[in-house]
Amino acid sequence: MTNGVVMMSQFVVEDVVIGTGKAAERGALITAQYTGRLADGTIFDASNEHGFECVIGTGRVIKGWDLGILGDKIGQKLCEKWGIELDLPTFEPMRIGGTRRLVVPAHLGYGERHVGKIPPHSDLYFEIALLQVKTRDD
Repeated sequence: MTNGVVMMSQFVVEDVVIGTGKAAERGALITAQYTGRLADGTIFDASNEHGFECVIGTGRVIKGWDLGILGDKIGQKLCEKWGIELDLPTFEPMRIGGTRRLVVPAHLGYGERHVGKIPPHSDLYFEIALLQVKTRDD
């Protein structure tokens, strides 16, 4: 990690604000606010003011989100499961109150598929603010 920016084979993780609340973990229901952009700056999706809920680390979102939110330790296990080889440097899971920027290369996004406003082979740029993390223990 250099100056808060982590790069891994075009996958970039940058902490804008490091959260101090509960950390995201695999299988947790998270609530996040986000904006997704294409390389030219076009917004292809954004959450509303209430945020977007998903179960993280279970394949319900693109691989880049799972990796970027959960950190390198869980991310490495997910890469092995997916059959993807990435040299992941050290970066922590997001915490509530944190904001993180992700640059997700196409192979960790939608790949060859055309999805909504996203053309095939598109790298995706996200800014994500983590609002809530709910686990089975909550």
